[in-house]
Parts: sequence; C-alpha cells; structure tokens
Amino acid sequence: MNLEKIESDLISEVKLEPLEAKIFLLVTTKGKMTTEKIAKEIGLDYVQTLSIAKKLVTFGGLIDISESEFEAMHPRFTAVNMYRKTCTMNNIKFKKNLIVDNIGVALEELYERARTK
Repeated sequence: MNLEKIESDLISEVKLEPLEAKIFLLVTTKGKMTTEKIAKEIGLDYVQTLSIAKKLVTFGGLIDISESEFEAMHPRFTAVNMYRKTCTMNNIKFKKNLIVDNIGVALEELYERARTK
C-alpha cells in the first residue's frame, strides 16, 4: 500500500482533513518532529502546523513530547483509535473496518524503521 492510498483512506475512513492526514503520515513515517520541521516538510506556516498537530493530539493520532514537538504512537493502535473516535463523534456503531486495520499494518514497518535508525 503506498502512502497516497493510505492518505486517501485516512481521509475517507477516519475522516481526517487532508493536512491532518499528511502530518499524521509524516510523523508516523519519519519519527519525532518539531513543529518547525513539520511545517517545512509540508509547506505550511508554524501557527497552522501547530494547530493541526494539537488537533491530532486531541484526536489520538499524535502525542506531544513538548509544546512544539510531536511523536506518533504505533499505527496499529492510532488508526483504530482515531476511527473509533470518528464513529463516536458521528453516532456510528464502531465495528471492525478492514481498511482502517490495513492502514496500521501498512504503516507498521515504516514506523518501526523510523525509530530504529
């Protein structure tokens, strides 16, 4: 599964906004990052990047290491947990979603590789 497909699935199934999906994928596949580095990689300004990253923390996609540094938790957990929150917010019964499960599986190797450099 390529990152464009994963990004598309995060948008369609988990209901992330496109920039949220990009930032989630960036931190998941590259490892812990500062807001400045995320902003530079994505091409956003600092304030917008910080706002999106903090929203992802609230949504369970990232954790904040400090006020301006973020890390992703294991993608098998975060993909399902974000999907569960989406279901709760939209009054949809939470059930197994193979597309969401496959997001976590597809990102697992990239996640591990970024953290064992």
